[in-house]
Amino acid sequence: MDGLMQERELLISDILGFAARYHRGAKIVTARPDGSTVHHTYPQIHARAAKLANALKARGVKPGERIATLAWNDHRHLELYYGISGIGAVCHTINPRLFPPQVAFIVKDAEDTHLFVDPMFLPLVEGVADAIAGVVKTIVVLDDKVPDSKLGNRFEVVDYESFIAPGSERIEWPRFDEKTAAALCYTSGTTGDPKGVLYSHRSTVLHAYAGNMADVTGHRSVDVVLPVVPLFHVCGWGIPYQAPMAGTSLVMPGPRLDGASIYRLCEQESVTGMAGVPTVWMGLLKYLRESGNRFTNPPRLVVGGSAMPTAIAVAFEKEYGVVIRHAWGMTEMSPLGTINMPKVENANWTTDERLAHFKSQGRPIFGVDLKVVDDHGNEVANDGKAFGELLVRGPWIASSYFGRPNDPNFTADGWFRTGDVVTIDQSGYIEIVDRAKDVIKSGGEWISSIELENIAVGHPAVQEAAVIGVNHPKWDERPLLLVVAKEGETPTRDELLGWYQGKVAKWWVPDDVVIVDSLPHTATGKLLKTELKKRFADHILPAA
Repeated sequence: MDGLMQERELLISDILGFAARYHRGAKIVTARPDGSTVHHTYPQIHARAAKLANALKARGVKPGERIATLAWNDHRHLELYYGISGIGAVCHTINPRLFPPQVAFIVKDAEDTHLFVDPMFLPLVEGVADAIAGVVKTIVVLDDKVPDSKLGNRFEVVDYESFIAPGSERIEWPRFDEKTAAALCYTSGTTGDPKGVLYSHRSTVLHAYAGNMADVTGHRSVDVVLPVVPLFHVCGWGIPYQAPMAGTSLVMPGPRLDGASIYRLCEQESVTGMAGVPTVWMGLLKYLRESGNRFTNPPRLVVGGSAMPTAIAVAFEKEYGVVIRHAWGMTEMSPLGTINMPKVENANWTTDERLAHFKSQGRPIFGVDLKVVDDHGNEVANDGKAFGELLVRGPWIASSYFGRPNDPNFTADGWFRTGDVVTIDQSGYIEIVDRAKDVIKSGGEWISSIELENIAVGHPAVQEAAVIGVNHPKWDERPLLLVVAKEGETPTRDELLGWYQGKVAKWWVPDDVVIVDSLPHTATGKLLKTELKKRFADHILPAA
């Protein structure tokens, strides 16, 4: 129809090109493993991404070809995001914390032809070399030299600077269908093999637009953002796209994610915002308390990946003036889904009222449609009490898994079954009660293991906690509390169970407590409850 808008594709290369033209003063700071930093600008990153793109094309890399990365957050990884996707190939970020057999499976499943790897991950690659030798042709070490390795003659091995050296800094980024695949991430595979999620240029650009809304992360050109979340976690939660779109400066922390290193970078680079998983913020809080240091200008924090204990958010805000926003999403969702930002009806809450509401994962952002259904597919009441499984749909939510078109998690009418059991209130705020596979069903009623864990972590002697359901002859399942005590603390069973009094219904209180040295986690830092359920499958409860 005449008179409509221009038909201009939404492509990732346009984001970096925009930043290079109009945000030349923004900085990209990379922290090296030795603690030093290196500085770049968006024009410099664009030029280096162009060199990479031209080098890949010269080597015959085709549109749709999968190119893998095993890397931390630094300027080279950012260049890979754009140089690979910009020519129509697929940037496949791999989580190096996965078990080696999972890494090998993922590389083979994706059929990656090139593997870009940080030097510190070369031992991991050496360990899976036999398994991937028939797939990967070239291994590029993200450095200016190739260290000694055991890779032998099975691959071409070259350093990154030599790899991109022949490429020109000038490029006319190709135009193609915005529904072309741009990036690939795999789920952590807690049950069965990891599954790939393929993101398009269109979905990625829309996701970045949404992430930059004021009621989401709200990045601005005057901001300095430190993505503690690794770039191998669901496209770094979209920050590598959101930041250059807004002209935001980036501080890449590299491999050092301890509290002292993060604090030092925040102060040194005047960081205004950070994003990461709860374990990182727990480590930062511990460092602040032990060191006595404080932020000159407290940054905003976004937490996601798993539920954050309310006690941690309270401590950050009341002790250090740091406000944390709870967000939720999934690999299948690019990942942004909800964020706990205020609305008109609760904008005037006191600090205590707002912090009490912190455990909610928040309300959906525009682009995410959701519903909460019971076992029969009927939507539950929006009363903040009724439980149900969360289903989502939208333009940056997967329609199937890579190479697996008939997965039952995707419904025939276009919804993705998240596997999260939630409540939803009248204002649209959801609270994750549990994973569907982890919820405890006692006497036909549901008990939230997540809520019990959050309460336990609030105990001054508890470092970490997990709650699982164990067999009971009368009630089918009852909750068992597993606790890692803080160093020097020796909490008792009665003390820990008494901590729940007045905080939950009496029948929710765990039947027993076991103090453990440590708890198992997935590669993304989530509690590995499948392992705990196996380990304590024969545990006999006192009243059983």
